Amino acid sequence: MNLFLELLLFLATLLYSYLEAFVKLFVPVRRKSLGGELVLITGAGHGVGRATALEFAKHQSRLVLWDINKHGVEETAAECQKLGATVQTFVVDCSKREEIYSAADKVKKDIGDVTILVNNVGVITAADFLSTQDHQIERMFEVNILGHMWTTRAFLPVMMNNNYGHIVTVASAAGHFVTPFMVAYCSSKFAAVGFHKALTEELSALGKNGIKTTCLCPVFINTGFVKNPSTRLGKILEIEEVVQALMEGIVTNHKMVFVPSNQSIALLLERVFPERALNLLKKMSEVKFDAVIGQRSAQ
Repeated sequence: MNLFLELLLFLATLLYSYLEAFVKLFVPVRRKSLGGELVLITGAGHGVGRATALEFAKHQSRLVLWDINKHGVEETAAECQKLGATVQTFVVDCSKREEIYSAADKVKKDIGDVTILVNNVGVITAADFLSTQDHQIERMFEVNILGHMWTTRAFLPVMMNNNYGHIVTVASAAGHFVTPFMVAYCSSKFAAVGFHKALTEELSALGKNGIKTTCLCPVFINTGFVKNPSTRLGKILEIEEVVQALMEGIVTNHKMVFVPSNQSIALLLERVFPERALNLLKKMSEVKFDAVIGQRSAQ
């Protein structure tokens, strides 16, 4: 096909896509059932992980819950069981590849094939770059991206064989927009967003369209991990509204879920506005939180 015909095909596809998107504004989105799915959630002992487990329990999913905190994950399991869900728990440090693979083998052998994987576990340190300790940087990458990769590698083969499944990456708005005093955290979340996008493209290239992917990117959530966050862009999010948006994204097979949704507009503006204007907008937004500030002494 010559370049002119390819250009015509592109324009026709572009027009069709816009028309399709317009029609979908008035047509109810097709939603899939979550009943009976075997759902594995990492970092399920608290916060977004716990609330997500409870939502899946309400949908009659079977649950496998991982967390480094035994007490926390067992509390989540008890709440899910009250909703009628079947739940198994594992104490797993998702910064350790060997623990992930060992626990995954037990899940596959004793429970069954995971059909929905929610890579939720994450850690954060808020400090200026030079004050962030080496071990803190390493742990953020070990948990926030490498842990997601090892868990996905453990459960993806069966999904590939069946051409069926759903992989959820809980990332952050910090995977699209940078914030001072969170250099390592933003870097790890950029990696998580990149992992989601690259994996999505690879599954498509391999013809595995039965495996869906969703990436969650919220702004600051009221979980207590970041002290006293505030911004003029809007209120700090509550866990429940973030998880509701995530569940909607999963049942509608939405690839990228921004909370709030107007982040997608901000992402577009960042690409088209000149740097001087962007810097002024950032100052106007006044994103603030309590962070450790001060250069680490050389050791």
